[in-house]
Amino acid sequence: MDAAARLAVMADPTRARIVALLRGAPDGRALVGHLARDLGLRQPTISHHMRVLREAGVVEREPVGREAWYSLTPGDAEQLADIVAAPAAAPPTPPVDLDRIADDLGARYRGVLGRDTIRRHVQESHDLLSATTGVRMLASRTSAFAASRLEAALTHDAVPAACEVLFVCTQNAGRSQMAAALLRHLTGPDVVIRSAGSEPRGEIRSTIVSALDEIGVGIGGEFPKPLTDDVVRAADVVVTMGCGDACPVYPGIRYVDWDIADPAGLPLADVRRIRDEIELRVRELAADLRPA
Repeated sequence: MDAAARLAVMADPTRARIVALLRGAPDGRALVGHLARDLGLRQPTISHHMRVLREAGVVEREPVGREAWYSLTPGDAEQLADIVAAPAAAPPTPPVDLDRIADDLGARYRGVLGRDTIRRHVQESHDLLSATTGVRMLASRTSAFAASRLEAALTHDAVPAACEVLFVCTQNAGRSQMAAALLRHLTGPDVVIRSAGSEPRGEIRSTIVSALDEIGVGIGGEFPKPLTDDVVRAADVVVTMGCGDACPVYPGIRYVDWDIADPAGLPLADVRRIRDEIELRVRELAADLRPA
């Protein structure tokens, strides 16, 4: 079934609400009983709509014991779900108060960084994010991205107190996010961990969040971020996955390339296998980072 036909299937009001609930679920999946409760409908009614959505390739079914979990099919279905779930006439995006963000960061770095430096990083971070990953939560993400870059700049100019690792993949929505979350989970504050993408876009996929959550690893407030020169220079170790040519090379930095399949568009079962492969490599890296 082509994209237009699948979009028509999702245009049904009840199915559109089901898609919106799946899209907004914390782990990207739900049971028929939960959907029936949230929508105030009978389970047979929800089961009928889930069968239609599944036949159209919009959702996928994953049996777990005696239960069957449903989630959006990765790929085109997720993009179509974004269209259906979006309001027909979205309110205009409020302007981002870059001066307010710069003032708040200025208070954090008072006596360490000048106002002009902070304001420039805030503006650059805002422009990079709005050009590559869209406008969702743009203000808070601009602040977080600018703060991360400022910390990286300070690290590069000072004697590092902790080892810094940068994970880079193409979209910063899958492999690099999994690797960063896993290493953060294993090392805690002993290692400074960042991730970035050579061509970041969209959001971290629900299958990535689910695969990590299954093993007790959270993704936190992470989001796709563009690769910048300052985070590369601050790193002691740079791990690339599928984008080594896009990463600048500087002396004194250890570069490692992992040949890991891209999980984009893959079902959860395949994402789990990729997660396990990344975890093995991350554990080896964590052991290598520990002082002898």
